[in-house]
Amino acid sequence: MNPLSSPLLADFYQFTMLQTYLEQEMQQIAVFELFVRKLPPGRNFLVAVGLEQVLEFLENLKFSDEELDWLATRFPPHVINYLEHFHFEGDVHAMPEGTIFFPNEPILRITAPLPQAQLVESRIINLMHFETLIASKATRSVLVAPDKLLVDFGMRRAHGAEAGLLASRASYLAGFSGTATVLAGALYDIPVYGTMAHSFIQAHSYESTAFEHFARSHPDNTILLIDTYDTEAAAVKVVILADKLKADKIRIKGVRLDSGDLAEFAINVRQILNKGGLEKAIIFASGNLDEYRLHDLLSSNVPIDGFGIGTALDISSDAPSLDCVYKLQEYAGKPRRKRSEGKATWPGRKQIYRSYGDDGCMAGDIVALEENDPQEGERLIQLVMRAGRRLRPNQSLHEMRHLTIANYRRLPVSMAALEPAPMYRVSISVALQALANQLDMEQVSLDQEISQTRQHIKQYVE
Repeated sequence: MNPLSSPLLADFYQFTMLQTYLEQEMQQIAVFELFVRKLPPGRNFLVAVGLEQVLEFLENLKFSDEELDWLATRFPPHVINYLEHFHFEGDVHAMPEGTIFFPNEPILRITAPLPQAQLVESRIINLMHFETLIASKATRSVLVAPDKLLVDFGMRRAHGAEAGLLASRASYLAGFSGTATVLAGALYDIPVYGTMAHSFIQAHSYESTAFEHFARSHPDNTILLIDTYDTEAAAVKVVILADKLKADKIRIKGVRLDSGDLAEFAINVRQILNKGGLEKAIIFASGNLDEYRLHDLLSSNVPIDGFGIGTALDISSDAPSLDCVYKLQEYAGKPRRKRSEGKATWPGRKQIYRSYGDDGCMAGDIVALEENDPQEGERLIQLVMRAGRRLRPNQSLHEMRHLTIANYRRLPVSMAALEPAPMYRVSISVALQALANQLDMEQVSLDQEISQTRQHIKQYVE
């Protein structure tokens, strides 16, 4: 079995609930919505990413004989018979990938028979949560350094192989220039970047020899790592080598700094390169970088042309998770509302309407009911899958990246900064509030039952 596409990549309770749904003949249409309850500290907004992987998962979802045999040791025959013929038959509505969104705004909606919609919950959250998390982290570096070369260096520190690959995809969609992960380049057509390791230098007896060997092997992409020993002395060696390579028409494209005081080294190395006639050679920096260090370096006008960002990106170090949930909003044609303290939901199928100011920047959103609750503004949620099949081919990753970057230009200036901005206005429509109030009133009898139960508990405790 392929573990990453297996329907067993789910929480066990998806299957225990499925069994009961089947036995109680609860197979009417359910509507689930995926949203984030609140922004993590240090974030002014989030970027929705991961829809392509969700659609691919749903479209190809089926159980293999091996998977059914394993489940048969834990569930009765009627469950296995249902799963043997299982395929996703539902509809999917979603925000396009790269859309900026805020808490309590659904970014994806599943409409399907209840057992199906429930079974896919865990993997859908898993995919959308992770890519949204990483894209939202990557966005901050893109906004800090919009004209710089930004490369994902984080695969080796990512939490697993799939995480490394999806981080490359999410960061590129968010505006990064490319990735160091070769398989991500092959799978997603992302530009791939790479130089050399310190071990390459150490394997040679002389640093200058290592530089020359690499340059002759890679005449069109000669970027040399110069901080293995003495950074400034290595920069001088690069200048000397560049003069030697002219006869063979090999041009040194740039140098890479990976440690120490990057600001000081970049300034000194830039002077050495310029004096040696290498004004066009770039300086690329890496080594424990994140958006805050980028901001500090660029605010000081440090002459660095590109950055490799690794661990901090691929694990979203300052905000490693989102309060991302997938909740039932309608079943059998009736709206449903969770009322748990601190976790209440807005019921029904919803649409997001976005308005813009005279300057073209986002001015506010309205969360409204999908039907009979029209609002002014751009509708953000679109139908992307009907009856288990996509309605149209997905856009290329390059097109989505272009649209994502265009979305950044519509952010209010304060929200595009690293500092916390005033909260963006997200309103709940009058009709949606009324529906929630109506459902609350209808649950008065349940509230009375809860009150009676509490009295019984009090008796037992006393």
